[in-house]
Amino acid sequence: MDVERDRGRYHRSSSGLTVVAHFFGILATILMLVWLLHYREGLDLDSDDARRVFNVHPFLMFFGFIFMAGEAMMAYKTVRAEWQVRKFVHLFFHLVAMVLGIVGLHAAFKYHDQVGLTDMYSLHSWIGIGTFTLFCAQWLVGLAVFLPRSSPHSKAMIAPWHVNGGRALLFMAVATALTGLMEKATLMRLQHQNEGRLINLLALCILLFGISVDFSVSLARYA
Repeated sequence: MDVERDRGRYHRSSSGLTVVAHFFGILATILMLVWLLHYREGLDLDSDDARRVFNVHPFLMFFGFIFMAGEAMMAYKTVRAEWQVRKFVHLFFHLVAMVLGIVGLHAAFKYHDQVGLTDMYSLHSWIGIGTFTLFCAQWLVGLAVFLPRSSPHSKAMIAPWHVNGGRALLFMAVATALTGLMEKATLMRLQHQNEGRLINLLALCILLFGISVDFSVSLARYA
């Protein structure tokens, strides 16, 4: 009886944190769009305006990559549905995150080409490309190991690495986003302007989204 009561409590806590995660994720998406559409020049990957091309990068790397990856983690751990359904949704959301992440990275490299900037020169870019490479490797290993024909021994051996690796990659992606926003705000000298304050608030929402996702999936393990 105590075990069932504890499991119910953990499930309620996990569900509550999932709501909190969605709140911060949606708020961060709104703030991102306000920043890019109101303060910057909008988004257009095919534009001749390099600034509009660049703006595709932060939007897709948060909404397309970080937010979708967080959704994939919560869909698998916190939703009460059949295991096969949760596994498929988890796989699909991560695939969407990977595809949109590729487009987001393409936008950054295209911007660099248009304005003549050197690629891969900052800590932000180093962490980002490392995170994305590991994310793709994690997805491919998960696809190979967790297919129905894989042996139970292989699944049991890889599962802890897959779970903890996914959590680490989420925080690496969040760290990449925060360093990118800080780099952009510093280069544009926005420290004492409303736009700079908006970027700071956006960064806090992204951080709190990552923390909420991690706590929700962690508590779900005990539910």
